[in-house]
Amino acid sequence: MENESRRKFFNQCLLGAGGLLVSNFTTENRDEKMTNPQKQRPKVIFFDVNETLLDLAPLKENVAKLLNNKKDLVALWFTTMLHYSLVSTVGDQYRDFGEIGIATLQMVARNHDISITEARIKDVLVGIRSLPAHAEVPEALQKLKDAGYTLATLTNSSNAAVEDQMKNSGLKKYFDQLLSIEDVGVYKPHKQTYQWAARKMGVRLDEGMLVAAHGWDVAGAKWAGMSTAFIDRPGQQLYPHADQPDIIAPTLTGISNAIIHG
Repeated sequence: MENESRRKFFNQCLLGAGGLLVSNFTTENRDEKMTNPQKQRPKVIFFDVNETLLDLAPLKENVAKLLNNKKDLVALWFTTMLHYSLVSTVGDQYRDFGEIGIATLQMVARNHDISITEARIKDVLVGIRSLPAHAEVPEALQKLKDAGYTLATLTNSSNAAVEDQMKNSGLKKYFDQLLSIEDVGVYKPHKQTYQWAARKMGVRLDEGMLVAAHGWDVAGAKWAGMSTAFIDRPGQQLYPHADQPDIIAPTLTGISNAIIHG
């Protein structure tokens, strides 16, 4: 039965010749979707930060300029950065996410015969600390706070970086706790990060919910035992071999409405 359910979900995600991966609901029906309406109310809601709460567009534009305006390389760099964060985790060799970002940007540039100094890369990547929030985020977070929810970040960014990000975006006031994987030394989506976050906030895993715009992140949290909500932002996809999130919506507004009103 479980295999059949997974097969149906996979088939819904693959459309057209060549198997183009798309969202598991159409653009004509992009309102919030509760996939598990019986899930209990979470005691703590954890939020991924980059792309989920904050808009990476300004950073991507500046990174593209470093890469001779080859915008396709920006996506390759971000994927490579995530890849090597997991290499560090598997190899038990923690490095700051910013350091991994610098190293992997150099790798991508060299592979495409682009020369960039480390100093130039640092000047651009410091912009990740001053990203704007997505337009709907402040109001959606306020609604969750007004409804009595405890909110915490759970990010691959360092402690110093997430502190700056929340201050500079004006979002810090909504959060009860700013959590960074730096304190556990293991990158998401390793199960240990979600276990640590739940312990840190004094709740069981099944009493926490992760909200993220990354399929790999909600997959990891779900496998660890948390409930999950996926923000279906442009360019983001769910992993077909993972369990579906409990809530799917195109914006944090839809996510917050579904959490509050069920």
